[in-house]
Amino acid sequence: MDHRIPEPLKALVEQLARLPGLGPKSAMRVAMTLLKWPEAETRRLGKGIHDLRDNLRLCSRCGALTETDPCNVCSDKERDDSLLCVVAEWDSMLTLEEGAFYKGRYLILGGLLAPLDNLSAESLELDRLTKRLEEGQVREVVLALGATVEAETTGALVRSLVNRRFPGVTVTRLAQGIPLGAEVKFMDRETLRQSLQYRQEIR
Repeated sequence: MDHRIPEPLKALVEQLARLPGLGPKSAMRVAMTLLKWPEAETRRLGKGIHDLRDNLRLCSRCGALTETDPCNVCSDKERDDSLLCVVAEWDSMLTLEEGAFYKGRYLILGGLLAPLDNLSAESLELDRLTKRLEEGQVREVVLALGATVEAETTGALVRSLVNRRFPGVTVTRLAQGIPLGAEVKFMDRETLRQSLQYRQEIR
C-alpha cells in the first residue's frame, strides 16, 4: 500500500480488506466513507463491533449464535427432540426458522467439506453431533446442506457416521429437484439428475 497513506487509515483498510467481498480498493472506499461520518456514528459502529464479540456466543447445544446459552430454539420445550436438522451454517437455520414450518431441533456443522479451502472433517462440529445423538432422543437426522458437490460430500460423511454408530437413527435429506413454477427445458443438468434420482411415486 502507498507509503503516503497515514498509518491509522492504512491499518483500517488492511483490516477491512480481510472481510468477505472486500478487496483493497473496496476497503479504501469503506474507510473513506467512515471518515465522512459524524464522530458519534463511527463510535457507535465501533461499539457495535465490540459488543458483538462481548455479548454473542455459540450455543453449546446447536452451535447457533446467541446471547444466551442454550439459545432460544434449544430452550423451547415445545420442540420435537426426536428430529434433528443438520445445517452447514447459522444463516441456513435462520432461513428455515423464518418459514415457521419446522418444529424440531438443529445442529450447525460450521461449514462444508472443502479440501481446497482447508475445510476437512476435523473442522466440522461432528463431535457436537455425536454427543447429541448419544443422548438417545434423536430418531431422525435431516440433512439440509444444499445441492453442491461440497454439500453432497458432507452429507455422505454425516450419513456414514450416523449409520455406523447409531443404527436406530434414520437419515433423510431435503427433497431436491425442479422448483415450483419452473420448466424442464430451463433446468441445469445437475438439477435434472437429482430430480430423476429423488423422484416420488404419485398416489
